[in-house]
Amino acid sequence: MASKNPKAPSAGTPRNEGEGNKSADRHYREATQEFVKSNRGKREIRHAGDVSASEERDIEAAEEQAKSHARGHDPEELKGRHKPA
Repeated sequence: MASKNPKAPSAGTPRNEGEGNKSADRHYREATQEFVKSNRGKREIRHAGDVSASEERDIEAAEEQAKSHARGHDPEELKGRHKPA
């Protein structure tokens, strides 16, 4: 009596599409196109960059904080600098 392979797909399991899931990608793209063409999508796109003054300040503060953390870690910024002897 042969044992069942636990890794074999069962009858109701969708097939493995390998690297990247083409059908999920197709569904995502179709849904995105539908959304962009919808009234809600058009409204969201029109207001996509709208932020309040307080949100703008929060964004700028977060950017500055991220930059201050990154300065010591960016190898490109350190090129050409010599370590003290």
